[in-house]
Amino acid sequence: MVFIFVVGVTYLASLALMTPYLQTLMGYLVITAGIVMGPRGIGTILCMFIVGRLIGKVDTRWLLVFGLGLTAFAMYDMTGWTPDVSQWTIVSVGFIQGAGLGFLFVPLTTIAFATLPAHMRGDGTGLYNLSRNIGSSVGISIVAALIVENTQSNHASIAAYVTPFNRAFDATAAQSLSPLTAAGRASINELITLQSTIIAYMDDFKLLMLMSLAVMPLALILRKPRRRPHQRITAPSWSDQRNGLLRYREP
Repeated sequence: MVFIFVVGVTYLASLALMTPYLQTLMGYLVITAGIVMGPRGIGTILCMFIVGRLIGKVDTRWLLVFGLGLTAFAMYDMTGWTPDVSQWTIVSVGFIQGAGLGFLFVPLTTIAFATLPAHMRGDGTGLYNLSRNIGSSVGISIVAALIVENTQSNHASIAAYVTPFNRAFDATAAQSLSPLTAAGRASINELITLQSTIIAYMDDFKLLMLMSLAVMPLALILRKPRRRPHQRITAPSWSDQRNGLLRYREP
């Protein structure tokens, strides 16, 4: 449940960050933002097909580690993004992150239900989806709150150095950025807000990267799924049909 919680945090929280990042900071249209984020889903779909063939041949725990590694790498690359980042970088990194999620979903589901008896799989499915939804909700709430808080704190820290008494600022600032005029102060405030927001996004991406790295060692201590003999479904008796039940018997 810890893993699916983290997957919910990193997946939907990163999506919640990318949408305003592309539209607000980079000025992308809604359609453009959707196009550059589309390869993330393509990477997830392709790797889910690939990992389906690898399960049974490769230890499922190592597939989880690989998926977490891809996700952490994508988040690490995003910590260095600025509004000048190219569309190709956004597309390629999004594809890598989607590939990492593809390597997480299928093995995680396999491990989660490997030890559950058949009569408890319904409850397990509910708990599994609940953990993912809670992780998504908590993750989005945390990163959104951190964006606001870090933007304000970064704004205060940067603005402290923008004064007429800062010789370094006076030597590099143009006349239009002079804090002695109303237009200059407005331009300076807009520039500081932009830089503060960029730093806040970097901090959020770094947090998601650290969360992915933190759970990687836990994947190795999970119980390795064991193969069970194939189960045969027998024809239900009249009483079972009346009660809407289906019994499984071992061959």
